Amino acid sequence: MVTSGAAVSARLSFVSPDGDQGYPGALRVNATYTLSAEGVFTIRYDAVTDRPTVVNLTNHNYFNLAGAGSQNGVFAQLLTINADAYTPTDANAIPLGESAKVEGTPFDFRKPTVIGARLRVADPQLIQARGYDHNWVLNKTGDAAQPQLAARALDPVSGRTLECLTTEPGVQMYTANFLNGAYAGNGGLYRQTDGFALETQHFPDGPNHPNFPTTELRPSERFASATALRFGVAE
Repeated sequence: MVTSGAAVSARLSFVSPDGDQGYPGALRVNATYTLSAEGVFTIRYDAVTDRPTVVNLTNHNYFNLAGAGSQNGVFAQLLTINADAYTPTDANAIPLGESAKVEGTPFDFRKPTVIGARLRVADPQLIQARGYDHNWVLNKTGDAAQPQLAARALDPVSGRTLECLTTEPGVQMYTANFLNGAYAGNGGLYRQTDGFALETQHFPDGPNHPNFPTTELRPSERFASATALRFGVAE
């Protein structure tokens, strides 16, 4: 645990040995979580390896800006995703290796859109995934090493807001499709659409699609990634 001024941070370290889960190379990973004085929560990953391997680190936080136990979950919350395209998947939720334009589809969140507005439409991608569980190809400009806006969410009742900024090229938005009441928390039993996740990352299944951003890490390189979550209240 490190305290710098009003900011507080914690660093967790892990070593994945050569051959762990079938992956080559001893991978040394640090995950640093920082809460700033302004209430910005930042996650930074860095990793090195002693053999060429693949790395794609992310987080799987659930958010519900209406608060735990809200009757409609995140169904009525507004979401904006800074992306003109997404990566369609097969029946096993594995990307097909291509990107598709969001325009004219239920995946168009370029303007603030109610999460549940098109969740029930008869779109094959939504049916096979039981909701949203897809990677959006983020629009990037300027310095890719600096976190840029990936998504923005708003609960229209409470006014609570969330901005997600990242250095990563993609964000997987997931509407808790497989929560079935088996888990309980301070809001009761958790079910589908009781939360949404914004998983900032390289595109899933990248090693099998050479046209996707590479997830290969070599011994001479260092993997580095940053995602910032800014919470607030709409004026």
